[in-house]
Amino acid sequence: MTMLYGNDERHQLAKYMSTPTSSFTELLAEHHPGALPWSHASSGQPGSAMPHGTTIITLRFADGIVMAGDRQVTSGTTIAYRYGEKVYAADNSSVVGVAGTAALAFEMAKLFQVELLHYEKIEGVELSLQGKANKLAGMVRGNLEMAMQGLTVVPLYAGYDADSSIGRIYSYDPAGGLTEEFKGYHSIGSGSIFALGSLKKLHDVGLDEQAAVTVALEALYDAAEGDTATMGPDLARGIYPIVHVVTADGGRALTDAETETFARGIVERRQSAPDGPRAIIES
Repeated sequence: MTMLYGNDERHQLAKYMSTPTSSFTELLAEHHPGALPWSHASSGQPGSAMPHGTTIITLRFADGIVMAGDRQVTSGTTIAYRYGEKVYAADNSSVVGVAGTAALAFEMAKLFQVELLHYEKIEGVELSLQGKANKLAGMVRGNLEMAMQGLTVVPLYAGYDADSSIGRIYSYDPAGGLTEEFKGYHSIGSGSIFALGSLKKLHDVGLDEQAAVTVALEALYDAAEGDTATMGPDLARGIYPIVHVVTADGGRALTDAETETFARGIVERRQSAPDGPRAIIES
């Protein structure tokens, strides 16, 4: 260390190594608070005029969970960006989707990825799925002051719980309140009311992976039909929702080619049934 670092560098390294926490967020708060997403002062621009990410959907199926998000980012009534990524692998067994003020939301999701990795490196063990959900709740609470200015970030978290061998879903309110969604599906964002109506009729925890992805994309399609801020599949530009699947074998993001196959199938079926599939009524 003497050869590689000067006195200032050795002092800084000693401060980092002596910090009594396994939380990367707390480490930043102590040494570099300006690096936290919610530390940035408001520019005075109303929160409603800032670019916003919209609809995220997640659902549990027989082998795990699916999470999907549309790609559109809006600023008021204007489309700010068509290629937004609002669903991220939090780690190998869970995913996080974010809606709300786009810049803060994307930063929070990426900070959460580092938070989980840092904890595992420091403690030598992985947090339980509930523990990870609690960590994210603390990060949402950290953004409360910005939320009060209209710069709200609301995440949706889900993963495969090895202890119970099922997928589990967690939702949050802007103050960091945590709720586990036992019904097996949930949606956030401006199109969520339409997506939830679709999921309520189409979801079944016994679905296989292919059917679960189809249901998720059908719900996003319904959200796009009812909410102008939510984007459906754009076949002309080749822009499709981001879809992640997590099972006991780990998590993966569907490729664009895979998602395109699902999306084109839905669009084709909607040509003859514009309102989408009908729920089966049992007599």
